Amino acid sequence: MSNYTKIGKVEGARTELHDLLGLTGAEISVNTLQTGTCVPFVHAHKANEEIYFILSGRGKAVIDDEEVALSEGDWVRIAPEGRRQFFASSDSPVTFICIQVKAGSLGAYTADDAL
Repeated sequence: MSNYTKIGKVEGARTELHDLLGLTGAEISVNTLQTGTCVPFVHAHKANEEIYFILSGRGKAVIDDEEVALSEGDWVRIAPEGRRQFFASSDSPVTFICIQVKAGSLGAYTADDAL
């Protein structure tokens, strides 16, 4: 059995990597909103924070009724209870990665977790 999983390039409006990679500690998705569209619902989480990285394009997030402009290269972390919805701009699609992990679960990182 291998200690890694690799997949090739995947395309579509939303690709969830949980099953494709056999993830056990995070949910990661790659998402594209076409020009002028949005995620069709507002949501929050019970226990998981989300970290977003904007790969390309422009848009906005509405987080707890506050508009946050988004553009290529931006990172945003949203606490579990933050109510969020994402929108592509009227003249540009937006593609982003969403990483979802349990808030407060990181016990060690980088050099502290190395053998």
